[in-house]
Amino acid sequence: MATKPRDDTDMIAGLLLMAAAAFFGWQTAGLEIGTSLRMGPGYFPMVLSGLLFLLGVLVFLKSFGRTGEPMGPVAWRGMLFILPAPVFFGLTVRGLGFVPALFFTALIASQASARMRPLPALVLAVLVTIISTLIFSYGLGLPFRRVGPWLDF
Repeated sequence: MATKPRDDTDMIAGLLLMAAAAFFGWQTAGLEIGTSLRMGPGYFPMVLSGLLFLLGVLVFLKSFGRTGEPMGPVAWRGMLFILPAPVFFGLTVRGLGFVPALFFTALIASQASARMRPLPALVLAVLVTIISTLIFSYGLGLPFRRVGPWLDF
């Protein structure tokens, strides 16, 4: 009996997406959902959890009927720099302010690639910071401090 082709990478990705959606859906279960006209605090997270679960189902189903490439090694370097970057931003944005926190966050995330060199990383961080400040602070007028109290002298 021949086995059907299957893409293990897509299968695992689909299962992880469904698991993440189920976890976040479970976390919002105690919140009031409301209606689409009068949304409660749990409405948007529940809708996003549902969409994420559907995406996981689609990726999972796509894994059947085709042969994928074998799974390669885990990209530990990427995980060690990408995952802590938004955590760093969240912990420092109030103290450092938006501009310095975003600059350092972009520098941290840029180190996820072994091919990224120091000068291009600096240029990337500066460009991301300038564009984000123009969009979020000046364009949208979001009320946040550009430079925080840790840097006020």
